[in-house]
Amino acid sequence: MSHARLCHPGRSADSVGVGLEVLWTAYPALLGMILWLGVLVVPWRPWSTQERLDVRDGVGKDVSLSDITVLIPARNEAQMIARCLSALSSQGKDLQVVVVDDQSTDDTVVAIPALPALRLEVIPGRPLPEGWAGNLWALEQGMQRVRTPLILLLDADIVLVPGMVATLRARLLQQGLDLVSVMPWLRMQALWERLLIPSFIFFFKLLYPFRLANSGSVRFSAAAGGCILLRTEALHRIGGFAALRSALIDDCTLARRIKLAGGLSWTGLTRSAWSLRSYRRLSELWNMVARSAFIQLRYSTVLLLACTLVMMTGFWGAVVGLAPGEGMVRWVGLAGWFFYA
Repeated sequence: MSHARLCHPGRSADSVGVGLEVLWTAYPALLGMILWLGVLVVPWRPWSTQERLDVRDGVGKDVSLSDITVLIPARNEAQMIARCLSALSSQGKDLQVVVVDDQSTDDTVVAIPALPALRLEVIPGRPLPEGWAGNLWALEQGMQRVRTPLILLLDADIVLVPGMVATLRARLLQQGLDLVSVMPWLRMQALWERLLIPSFIFFFKLLYPFRLANSGSVRFSAAAGGCILLRTEALHRIGGFAALRSALIDDCTLARRIKLAGGLSWTGLTRSAWSLRSYRRLSELWNMVARSAFIQLRYSTVLLLACTLVMMTGFWGAVVGLAPGEGMVRWVGLAGWFFYA
């Protein structure tokens, strides 16, 4: 009996230790499961790819695109501008293109090919005035040459599948929209691209829920700046690109201003447009995230750390739960992985 009494305190200490170990693994696993369950059940479904726009069969090259002017700001894009323009030459007839050479220091202008299928104009960009961002200033200069009812804002590193311009126009006109944009398929070849770009796209959709942004609510708005088709009149109505000069994220601000002015916008994913831009180094990906996600968090380190903690809990909580431990914890970890997958 005395021996049993002497051993009892040791057994209690061991039980407490095991209990604490279970708690340290159970809580992350449980929080990760709750997080992914919440992502699954919220009505705007940030995980969904339903908001999608791709070229359909039957969209031919003979369609007239005379009502569209493409604006392309180009700064040191000698490596990419030819592929971007060549893809535009396969979109249809009478497409007008204005390339603004934003004071490039490489051979951007020399690299622009002669393409009879395009009504192409290249204009030299003027020095950047105070209070303007380079990209918006280039678009403002190109805007002076637009005489068509529709404008396509296109980055110089974007390649469009034949028929994509007509597909964008059809979506805008058929649904009575003022702005349509698509997030191009990002390059995923280098190691860092494969590891981080899918997570970046998912995180972008969490910050800018497409389903909410595509509703009539002015509280939510989103746009993908690489490829935006909009009505010229709607752009004039909000004051042109000058109205966006102070915007932290000009593409999403453009969509918001248009909705505040009574217009409608739509944003989605696509595989009919892809980016040639490479992000081989981690620093290049970091800069891309800083231009979108970190700005959306208003440069708040506290919010960034909070989001990082939430993401770590979601991605690693289930891993912790699957580690050797109590059976219930393992089941919670498995549930977390199920909801995540």
